[in-house]
Amino acid sequence: MTAPASPAASELDLDAFRHAVDVCLGSFLDRKAHTADAHRPAPEITQTLRDFLFSGGKRLRPLLCACGWYAHTDRGDTALLVQAAAALEMFHAFCLIHDDLMDHSDTRRGQPTVHRTLAAHHSEDRSLAAAQRLGASAALLVGDLALVWSDELLFTHMRPESLLAVRPCVDAMRTEVMYGQYLDLVSTRQLTGDIEAPLRAIHYKTAKYTIERPLHIGATLAGAGPAVLEACTAFALPLGEAFQLRDDLLGVFGSPEQTGKSHLDDLRDGKHTVLIALAFQRADARQDKTLRTLIGRPNLDEDDAARVRDIFDDTGAHAEVEHMIHSRRQQALTALDRAPFPAATTAALRQIADAATARTA
Repeated sequence: MTAPASPAASELDLDAFRHAVDVCLGSFLDRKAHTADAHRPAPEITQTLRDFLFSGGKRLRPLLCACGWYAHTDRGDTALLVQAAAALEMFHAFCLIHDDLMDHSDTRRGQPTVHRTLAAHHSEDRSLAAAQRLGASAALLVGDLALVWSDELLFTHMRPESLLAVRPCVDAMRTEVMYGQYLDLVSTRQLTGDIEAPLRAIHYKTAKYTIERPLHIGATLAGAGPAVLEACTAFALPLGEAFQLRDDLLGVFGSPEQTGKSHLDDLRDGKHTVLIALAFQRADARQDKTLRTLIGRPNLDEDDAARVRDIFDDTGAHAEVEHMIHSRRQQALTALDRAPFPAATTAALRQIADAATARTA
């Protein structure tokens, strides 16, 4: 691989690291496809997972894993770092495949979701309903396979001392994202002004899973001590909240051409986001009735969505979420300025923070 620049350099080469992770994932899947061909199972399983992994994505978790490593050292087995980062991306594929299935989503990154892809693959000799059931069941298995392979990527050839150090962090990350996903599910269609419930889901599903734990995994593999890990947390948690708050805004106000998914899904599903909770807190009787009539309606259309967006603007809910994003981003950057990281790592994390909170997709 092409290794990123060391922290002694002026900057970390995040693009080179992203490429190294893609090469690792591609080589791993090539080996799996070769094994599958030799034993003649269904080739579409590996190909579907490959297509999903390389359909886009920011590789945010792998990049944060690298930043965690370089927050502590520019030495050691960078091949191990790349493999761990690739394992995080494979685990994320598992999460997204199952998430899309639970949300009945049709698209991800501008492409059909895995369950829709597999339903189409098996549609020629089955009814539409039968193909959709098969696609859903098959997507569960493809997601499970991504989970198994993330383990294989992470732990194969890892030295016992590295495994002993990093395993608790990996286990915590996986547990936290499951808790966050559950909290997200049970709060759906709970149309109230309670912002604590969506913030609690964000804490586990995004702040810890997306930002904190990848940093911790990289830092732990590098041998970092408590001071580095605590500095990672101080930066990660507010940034993770800001990241998800931005994602919630994009889910309603974003362009499908930019985000790669519908801007109607969250409203149709009745997702209990901070944006929606704030709107209910501030709505008058007429606005409250309109929100309760439209949010969660499976056949909500563009005109309905425009009415809801107007209420988000008129109540100030939209502006308040923007303010929350800004304040949390500033909190993260302040923590970063105080962190005992090399200048190149600080610069890379600042770049990631800017991209995560100011993004349009």
